Amino acid sequence: MKRCFLALILLFSTVCYGQKFDQLALTPPMGWNSWNRFACDIREDLIRQTADAMVTSGMKDAGYRYIVIDDCWSGGRDSLGFLYPDPAKFPSGMKALADYIHAKGLKFGIYSDAGSRTCGGFPGSRGHEFQDAQMFANWGVDYLKYDWCNTDSLNAEEAYKSMRNALFTAGRPVVLSICEWGNHSPWQWGAEVGHLWRTTGDITNCWGCEILYGVYSAFGWTQILDKQKGLRVYAGPGHWNDPDMLEVGNGMPINEDRAHFSLWCMIAAPLIAGNDLRNMSKETHDILTNKEVIAIDQDSLGVQGFNFIDDGDFEIWLKPLKNQEFAFCFFNRGTTPYAVSYDWQKYNLSDSFSNTNVRLDGNYKIRDLWAKKDIGTTKDIFKAMVPAHDVIMVRVYK
Repeated sequence: MKRCFLALILLFSTVCYGQKFDQLALTPPMGWNSWNRFACDIREDLIRQTADAMVTSGMKDAGYRYIVIDDCWSGGRDSLGFLYPDPAKFPSGMKALADYIHAKGLKFGIYSDAGSRTCGGFPGSRGHEFQDAQMFANWGVDYLKYDWCNTDSLNAEEAYKSMRNALFTAGRPVVLSICEWGNHSPWQWGAEVGHLWRTTGDITNCWGCEILYGVYSAFGWTQILDKQKGLRVYAGPGHWNDPDMLEVGNGMPINEDRAHFSLWCMIAAPLIAGNDLRNMSKETHDILTNKEVIAIDQDSLGVQGFNFIDDGDFEIWLKPLKNQEFAFCFFNRGTTPYAVSYDWQKYNLSDSFSNTNVRLDGNYKIRDLWAKKDIGTTKDIFKAMVPAHDVIMVRVYK
């Protein structure tokens, strides 16, 4: 009897040990990360001010929750091997900073790496997974971005499982962001390990450029978008494809920012802002806080949209929504305006992945999500001019 009891305990422990936290990220996570705008130029007052700005700007009210510190926060490991923050950058420590963020109704995120060193050369978590996870829990971490630099010949799936297990053992629910750049097809195994996984290398703030940084490249957002083809079947509530963080407000023209944000919402991407929230233009603010566009990303059906009609430089993207509603994004990749004429009743809105097969009748209303107004019904052919490098995004509903 005693032996059987011990065996049951062991079995229970093994089952629990191999879990990720469920009921987290049931819609794509929304928040802010320090890297795209500030890289290693981070400090405690910047993070506090950003948390303040997330509240006062209305971003919290629009759904943004996570304040995530990326690389370069670490001061090293102490004599017992525990991580500690750079005392010059974070003099109050991470626990005090997390408490400040939590007091504003926000959540606190931090960065580490599956390798021996982070991408910035700071201590990674390899060999310290359980120690680091316990420290993160002590600090009050709610979100961990876990990178893939200096990993040598590690098995990606097993390395990320190690941190998943460590976080679960520490006992504090944490969203695990798998950031191994899509090198080892994380969409095939990520759902059992983390809550989101990077599908590509890094994004940069341009339409379609490629910037070479020695051994790796950063890509413009349209190139990142094109790399999502075929991946939608792996995403859903609690497990999302991550095409990297937003570049809205980091130097692109407003029309390109609007298109970038729209397509990220259409593909149910995590909405992690990467600009300076303390100094946003009105145009940037209005893009990032458009609740009607955000609602497409956050739709509880959890279906990633897809390129429904491709006519070269002009594309129509479709995203099935709950209650038999749909989002359409008319996307002009070209350098001149495009005159669209779309017959709503001509096409079957067919998507085997979401079990959707609908032909719109004339009783659906059409709402322009950037103009924030209803613009007719599906009884009439939709005619509009889509500006260059821009979108028209609509919700079709009854």
